[in-house]
Amino acid sequence: MRFFSLVLFFTVVFENAGAQTDSVKYFSSFDGTRIAYQVKGKGEAVLLVHGFLNTGENWKKSTLYSDLLSSGYRVILLDQRGNGRSDKPHTPEAYANDAEAKDIIGLMKKLGIKKYNVVGYSRGSIITARLLVLDNHVKRAVLGGIGTGFTDPEWPRRKMFYRALMGDSVPELEQMVKNVKANGLDQLSLAYQQKEQPSTSKEQLAKVKQPVLMLCGDQDSDQQQARELATIFKNGSFGATPGDHGGAVRTKEFSQQVLAFLAKGK
Repeated sequence: MRFFSLVLFFTVVFENAGAQTDSVKYFSSFDGTRIAYQVKGKGEAVLLVHGFLNTGENWKKSTLYSDLLSSGYRVILLDQRGNGRSDKPHTPEAYANDAEAKDIIGLMKKLGIKKYNVVGYSRGSIITARLLVLDNHVKRAVLGGIGTGFTDPEWPRRKMFYRALMGDSVPELEQMVKNVKANGLDQLSLAYQQKEQPSTSKEQLAKVKQPVLMLCGDQDSDQQQARELATIFKNGSFGATPGDHGGAVRTKEFSQQVLAFLAKGK
């Protein structure tokens, strides 16, 4: 397991977590949870789904965000429940039964978007996989920075993060927990996100018809699993970009491959 690189990634995320914007809007999701979102640009819709300990604002640090806007896309960001400006429920049930995917489906309905593309990264890719199964309005999807681990409902990595955030001693993740506390993040909601994190079986993924691109940094230890993940989809492909888990998503190469992939659907 790549715990050291994950801790480095979280450190980078926290450095950027304080970004502010004046364009945030809110909607009430299926269970009353208030979800923060932003929309910028016009044209074909692209939803960017952030990773763990992240917010929609972090996408603005990537080359991809500005490139999508300059290429004529309508870019949608959201803070997934438990993160950023969105509500942070303190019951595990609030994160269960595909709650995060349902938030996104509800947001797209509110915005009147009939077809949309999705780019997820890290944990955001796990939620994107659920959208591919649950929402036939998804046109194309990019799963960045993820391998096959999430297809296992008993994924050891998920369980270890949950235990660490609930206060158990997990030496590999001590720094991550310290950073959560130091930056005033909601530790309990983060723990429940891990507890109820969805899995999508390989059998379910194999039934997905939409084109799906797996993108992974060439220094990310999940790269081989990402290659394997691409072979599960009927219409899957794989691309490598420079960087480790935390850095790959910000590179111009990541953006170039996403844009080339989306252009094939026009």
